[in-house]
Amino acid sequence: MILNPKFPLYLPGVKNGSNDNVSIIGANLREDVTTLGYFVSGNGGLEIKIQQSYPTKEYTAFSDILKKFIQDNQLENIKRFGMAVPGPVLNGRSRPERLGWNLDMEEYSRDFGFEKVDMLNDQEASAYGMGLLEDSDLEPIYTSGHLEKGNVAILAPGNGLGEAGYFFDGKYLRPFASEGGHSEFSPRTTVEVEFYQFLNNLYGIVSWENVLSKAGLFNIYRFLRDVKRHPEPEGLAEKLNNGNFVQELYKAAVEDEVLICKIALDTFLEFLAREANNLTLKLKATGGLLISGDIPQEIRAYIDKDKFYEKYKISDKMEEMLKNIPIYLIKQDQTALNGIALYTAYYQD
Repeated sequence: MILNPKFPLYLPGVKNGSNDNVSIIGANLREDVTTLGYFVSGNGGLEIKIQQSYPTKEYTAFSDILKKFIQDNQLENIKRFGMAVPGPVLNGRSRPERLGWNLDMEEYSRDFGFEKVDMLNDQEASAYGMGLLEDSDLEPIYTSGHLEKGNVAILAPGNGLGEAGYFFDGKYLRPFASEGGHSEFSPRTTVEVEFYQFLNNLYGIVSWENVLSKAGLFNIYRFLRDVKRHPEPEGLAEKLNNGNFVQELYKAAVEDEVLICKIALDTFLEFLAREANNLTLKLKATGGLLISGDIPQEIRAYIDKDKFYEKYKISDKMEEMLKNIPIYLIKQDQTALNGIALYTAYYQD
């Protein structure tokens, strides 16, 4: 994997020869599956040698997974370790709510003997990983042909709602994390006010993550079913409860043309366009909007790009800026894993 010139990342250690041929373990921690990779750095890029996934909930501590990965693959003398976590990182520590693990960089350095340990929010790590994407991994939703350099926004709905960005310093893109997914959701129409009240009874404070995530898509579906009384076909509830909810909902909408499922996906995509608008404006992301995450990838064929763009660019005064910003859907699902390894390899002099 080599760096794509479309993503001129600030990686000050790329030209330092001491960062070549370095052994690295990268880890992407998620609520359902934790994935680890063994990488070797070189020529400003990475080569992945081993990649394995583990069911997160079967382990009481992340160190148990890390130890198993090292033992199973008989790895020795690993120099560096980097981890991407679904939550904020403060002073080298994190306790992601969805994992229930206490994570401490000093602990892994001490217990495993790594000479360098890094920890990033998973969306910041993913931003670094996007620097390794090939052009074929970027599916245009909208391109105007009028390109400007500038900040870039990243929106990623999956188990949670990831939001991050790149600050453009005039030469390089510098990734940064945010917890914008936990900002408050606000309704626009009468039906959305009903939806807000429905969520308010469940959560109290209603965040965008309660709407744009796997749980959020379920919230939309059950609102349509339980409050708006859209009929649920016989047998569908069992499929949704026992299978992958997003996949089963998508199949019911596309293959069986179940109306409640189609409305649920349409509603989700309208909210996604609206929060994409919000994030782009807040970051003044004239350099582009990147949409990643599990859900957009799983429902990619359902997305009406023209409709999404029309919903996205609605604004009181900023439509002129919004309409020229390119929008891409990311088709690669290992950007966080690759990104934390890239950062650990080259983010140093």
